[in-house]
Amino acid sequence: MRIRVLTVSILAGSLALGACKRTEAPVPEPEVAAMSTASPAASEAPIDRAVDLGAADDNLNAVLWVQTSVEYDAIATQTYRTAAAQLDRALADPDWHALVPEERSASKSLPPAVVLDIDETVLDNSPYQARLVRNGLEYNEVTWATWVAEKKARALPGVVEFARAADAKGITLLYISNRAQHLDEATIANLRAVGLPVKDPSVFMGLGTVVEGCEQNGSEKNCRRQRAGREYRVLMQFGDQLGDFVEVLSNTAAGRADLLEEYGDWFGERWWMLPNPTYGSWEPAAFNNDWTQPREARRAAKRAALDVAP
Repeated sequence: MRIRVLTVSILAGSLALGACKRTEAPVPEPEVAAMSTASPAASEAPIDRAVDLGAADDNLNAVLWVQTSVEYDAIATQTYRTAAAQLDRALADPDWHALVPEERSASKSLPPAVVLDIDETVLDNSPYQARLVRNGLEYNEVTWATWVAEKKARALPGVVEFARAADAKGITLLYISNRAQHLDEATIANLRAVGLPVKDPSVFMGLGTVVEGCEQNGSEKNCRRQRAGREYRVLMQFGDQLGDFVEVLSNTAAGRADLLEEYGDWFGERWWMLPNPTYGSWEPAAFNNDWTQPREARRAAKRAALDVAP
């Protein structure tokens, strides 16, 4: 998911950082509101900018873990493999839904679908994050758009096998992402290049997607999920941010904990979370969702949020 949440405004363009990279606010995903992330055009640091490559970078270990650990690959693989094993059960149960009641239709005759976020859920954008770390930069829409245009993102382990299994059962794959709509052609091309089924352009619902009767709140995905629920019986949802599954009205530690308490039983059955330590709405929740603060101020707030078991 690519999004960045500036206090209440959306900076990314979560996936976002989704779909967006910073979380439902500034996540380094193509989504840009509550998450945040960085974009590729910034892969080459401007010549006239002094970059202290020796300075500590909050994302170094996170990006390194995503790119080099077998643990990351194992988590993604087991997530998609376990989900695939439940597809027949979900198809057979007419009362099986993965959308909250207010986002779905009461009809039981709708065709089946699964909803997937894109960034860090089906496509791995860690090279973009690595460029930011290398050059001492932070996410911005220009570098992100440049990265998306390169169409070099790889598929997460296990997702292609899952997607093909779902497609073979007649299940439509819907991609709800906080990537801007002007990135749709490059996004669809990248999805298809890695082997993911894309029925037609309508299955990509990026930021700016108009949904009749619903006004989108920043980078929240509830309107687009409603659109999915009007046309399909959604069996499962996949994402790397809490906002990929349910509307986050209060992006605070307490507000997020309340949502997990309410919907915790859905995970591992109808909702499937992928790990993303590089960006997400969890990050700005630690500094009041205020991305206008300088990096050091944000870092200080994150340090203050650590539990050191006094």
